[in-house]
Amino acid sequence: MASYSSVAVMGAGAWGTALASVAARTGREVMLYARDAAHAAHIDAARENPRLPGIALAPGIAVTNDLAAAGRSDIVLIATPAQHLRAAVTHLAPHLRKGTPVIACAKGIEHGTHKFMTEVIAAAAPNAVPAILSGPSFAEDVARGFPTAVTLATHEEKLASELVQALGSPTFRPYHTTDVRGVEIGGAAKNVLAIAAGIAVGKKLGASAQAALTTRAFSELTRFGRALGARSETLTGLSGLGDLILTCSSPQSRNFALGLSLGRGENAPPGKLAEGEFTAPVLVELAASQNVEMPVSRAVAAILSGKTTIDAAIEGLLMRPFKAEE
Repeated sequence: MASYSSVAVMGAGAWGTALASVAARTGREVMLYARDAAHAAHIDAARENPRLPGIALAPGIAVTNDLAAAGRSDIVLIATPAQHLRAAVTHLAPHLRKGTPVIACAKGIEHGTHKFMTEVIAAAAPNAVPAILSGPSFAEDVARGFPTAVTLATHEEKLASELVQALGSPTFRPYHTTDVRGVEIGGAAKNVLAIAAGIAVGKKLGASAQAALTTRAFSELTRFGRALGARSETLTGLSGLGDLILTCSSPQSRNFALGLSLGRGENAPPGKLAEGEFTAPVLVELAASQNVEMPVSRAVAAILSGKTTIDAAIEGLLMRPFKAEE
């Protein structure tokens, strides 16, 4: 079994910092990479990331702006936004040893190419071994050591199991699977559907509508996943249904918060990236190419692009023909 004595986390935002804390709890050598040298220096000097105020950085975490040093680590976690993943991995690739596991920790589908996160890693760093980490988790909870369970997927069962052993701890429990596509679909689709849930709450449509919307959203996620070869147990697991339930009900979710603001007729929360906003049009395009019906996701994409109003989108969903439940 591989020892994996060192871990690098690329991306010194809230989520990257939380993942560095996860790795530090395992007793491994941990490096947190920030692209901006001033940001790296500030975090290192303060031993706190301003994006996670009040949470001290573990003593064992080294903060760096040295990309080559980060690339020499045994495991690399990429915590950049989905649409920035290719650029981050492209810059990292020359510094990686052959066979280094590179784990995407973002949830999305790349614009233009329709590629999922592990496909982007494979294209940008051919010598790396791509993996994906996803599941119901918030950066602050993870950084504070609150109990969290997620899913880690690679195409190799043995590697997936080894990575789980390397990163797991009493408060951070990753489950492993080889259903890479199922994990990626769950993470990407739920972000879009969480925006819809936030809109419903912001519009004060009631708890019954919220329950119905979450259920129908899961039906969409499942149809899409099955069309692309995902396994049912993955779609109903942590990275599918579990993540959907969390993000469709909590203002801590940036996607839910975006929908909440839209439903209230307010501007989007400042300074917070909602991955679902960027994933929505790509998800709808990919679903259409597979002849998969995703009316809720399509409505979200239309609202975000300004092609329809929220009221018109709701009316369109309610006026759909009656049909048997799927």
